[in-house]
Amino acid sequence: MHLIATKVGYIATCFVAAVALVVAGYAHQVVGLVSSTGQGISISGSPSIGAMNILVMGLESRTDYYGNTLPNSLLTAMHAGNASAVSAGEVGGQDTNTLILIHIFAGGQKAVGFSIPRDDLVNYPHATYDGITEGKIDQAYDFAYNQSLGQTSASSMSQDQRYTLANQAGQQFEIDTVQAVTGVHIDHFVEVNLAGFFYLAQSFGGIEVCVKPWSGNDGGNLQDPSSGWNALEDGYNLKKGGAQYLHLAADQALAFVRARDTLPGVDIGRTKRQQAVIDYVIWALKHENVFSDLGKLQSMLGIASQYLRTDSTFNLFDFANNMRALTGGHVTFQTLPISGQVNDMPLNGTPQDVNTIDVPYLQQYVNSAFYPQPAAPASKKTTTAPAPSTVTVDVYNGSGTQGLAGDVSAALTSLGYKAGTVANASDQSQTLDSGTQVFYGSGAQANAAIIATKTGAGTATALSSLPAGQVEVLLGSTVTAVPAGLSSSGSGSSGSATPSSTSAGNNGLTSGTVTVTPNAPFGIPCVY
Repeated sequence: MHLIATKVGYIATCFVAAVALVVAGYAHQVVGLVSSTGQGISISGSPSIGAMNILVMGLESRTDYYGNTLPNSLLTAMHAGNASAVSAGEVGGQDTNTLILIHIFAGGQKAVGFSIPRDDLVNYPHATYDGITEGKIDQAYDFAYNQSLGQTSASSMSQDQRYTLANQAGQQFEIDTVQAVTGVHIDHFVEVNLAGFFYLAQSFGGIEVCVKPWSGNDGGNLQDPSSGWNALEDGYNLKKGGAQYLHLAADQALAFVRARDTLPGVDIGRTKRQQAVIDYVIWALKHENVFSDLGKLQSMLGIASQYLRTDSTFNLFDFANNMRALTGGHVTFQTLPISGQVNDMPLNGTPQDVNTIDVPYLQQYVNSAFYPQPAAPASKKTTTAPAPSTVTVDVYNGSGTQGLAGDVSAALTSLGYKAGTVANASDQSQTLDSGTQVFYGSGAQANAAIIATKTGAGTATALSSLPAGQVEVLLGSTVTAVPAGLSSSGSGSSGSATPSSTSAGNNGLTSGTVTVTPNAPFGIPCVY
């Protein structure tokens, strides 16, 4: 059930409700409500059981799915502007401010997901909306949506028909764009807007979060005027001295997952909050019997039918039965790495802050996580490597990703190796390559081979100038995140490495994962 990603996602609770109803045996009573969500595009040839890729989209929309502006009272509660500003086009839009791509492995017992930063700069699969071919990944939906509305403005269609087509155009173009960037086929999608999250969080009884104070970005992460997030107001009063667990009502739950400007890594910092809230939803489903009340479930699905959409080819009943065995402990979430950030880049007529990305690297990164290669047959003649604690590993950073050497060193230390020098590549004498290189001194060959495999270097090279028991890892210019072989080898209930990418030290530029320790209250990690 962990694929219910969101801004809790905006999507999580309503999608979980549909799945939970089926598992609980209430499917016959809610067929109509569940079926009403499937008004999106059709995706031919996609399975409802077995291995599949699901794209979760959270719209920043201040309208319903038929173009009607949300009530002023609701917009005020959500800190999302007012009706007159929405109607005038001054706030809101159809950007997909939440994008999470999830792979369900065959058998439904394991899943891995990637949050996609909304500011990633991409080339669209084809021109749209006044010939635009480049923009942020979250804008693809909005561009196609508005193009569709323009094309049907003089038609005899009803408003409901026009806006249904517009949303379908947005769904298709966003899916096409994510497929082009990640290199994997999307089988299904789940989509919800701001109002959907607000109402469903309200039905859910609020959200538990754990917040770590951070002093950056002009005052820190405990308040954000843009989203309305305020951990210092009466009822929360979060101390600045350490992490604290808070129970958030619907308005503050939405503000918590929408906040970005005051977080380390900005939008990338926000993805950590989204992932943490998903972990809480999974925990609550397993421990609190949240959906044991059929009346409450039907009410939630009634909300979902208004504010949630899936592709018309997604059979939620088949899917739910296939997902009975999936638990939060078998799901890993990460944030796709970026190469850098550019402020005030001229883009489609306005200066915008964007993330630059390495598309070939991302495609390799996602494919290796979704479709891991089977381990090679063991050789008849094997050599046992000395204990990792006998080897010291130096890590040098030749990429433009700040803090990456420290992240890789921490991942290796978690495997038992001794931490050595951590520095920029200019501080060592080896020739820098575009990819990772591994060198070793005497007695460290076997461990160097293991490290070379986990870091993606492939092979290790002997170097006489290195002391005995020493290994040196050089991260080249194309290495912008902790290699997948290391990020998937850590411990913890989510099977993830230390989430150092949320720290202030590296500005959130690496991918990292959100980790839930076994004894974490409410099944959630602490995030900024």
